[in-house]
Amino acid sequence: MADEVLSQSEIDKLLSALSDGSVTADDVKADESQKKVKTYDFKRPDKFSKDQIRTLYMLHESFARLLNTYLSTHLRTMVNVEVASVEQLTYQEFVQSLANPSVISILAVPPLKGNIIMEVNTEIAFAFIDRVFGGEGRVGIKTRVLTEIEEAVMKRFVDTSMKNFREAWANVADFYPTLEATESNPQFTQIVPPSDMVVIITIQMKLGDVEGMMNICIPYLVLEPIMPKLTTTFWVASTVSKDDNPDQVAILQKKLERTKVPFVVEMGRVNITIREFLTLGFGDVLQLDTSVKDELPCLVGQRKKFYCRPGTSGKKMAVQVTRIVNEGDEETDE
Repeated sequence: MADEVLSQSEIDKLLSALSDGSVTADDVKADESQKKVKTYDFKRPDKFSKDQIRTLYMLHESFARLLNTYLSTHLRTMVNVEVASVEQLTYQEFVQSLANPSVISILAVPPLKGNIIMEVNTEIAFAFIDRVFGGEGRVGIKTRVLTEIEEAVMKRFVDTSMKNFREAWANVADFYPTLEATESNPQFTQIVPPSDMVVIITIQMKLGDVEGMMNICIPYLVLEPIMPKLTTTFWVASTVSKDDNPDQVAILQKKLERTKVPFVVEMGRVNITIREFLTLGFGDVLQLDTSVKDELPCLVGQRKKFYCRPGTSGKKMAVQVTRIVNEGDEETDE
């Protein structure tokens, strides 16, 4: 967002002026190159210092990285999530800058007081929904209010995003974000008085070929109890102390022990031509390259780790590990 927040209608007028030629791109560049004077209202002093804004930027860079990882693995497409800006505005200015309709989530963050807002651009929302439903996440869907099924899908997105949001803030404050309501019209999301100061974290998102913004609005009222912690010094110190904590190693080890990995026993292999494959039918027999007495390789993930012999355990098929393959272990890696 710029220093002067434009409404959606003003943005549309500017784009139409550029398209019909009444305003050229050179005029816009010349206007930007001129020295601008920012009006300072002494009735509305800045609530956040530069150091606090910088700390918020670093916190949400961590959030952007976590969200990027989640979206990449969940959607299986190219994703780019990064913080575009962190600014302080009045709540009224923030509401006026939002498009109607939008995908707006109102969240409580106990034990902190008040609510925060997470607003997702409709293009990003529809691209996410399209990918979840098996599509390619293409652009061109007409802007509209979400259906009940689409709202349910976006609720999952919000829930996971808030888990990453809480993790990014863990070094500064411990809170538990919960979704209270969803809205499509920004005028119906009055969480604080219009003149109250809020901090807006604008996150640039790209899902495949679709680009859009996600805005997180945090009122000063919510952050007031933890304002002393919003310093670069405190954030760095807490991060270092957390990394050096031996309890974190034990927690990480427990998580790794509970991680599920595929375990595959390879009965054998056979090479056939495409012609033979196309002529296969019911009752055909393929002769594998293993005999009854041979040991069978066991694959953990894509790596061979054991050899075994097949058998039964009760009424179920089973294998008995006969030896361990040490190739690829850390002790044997060059």
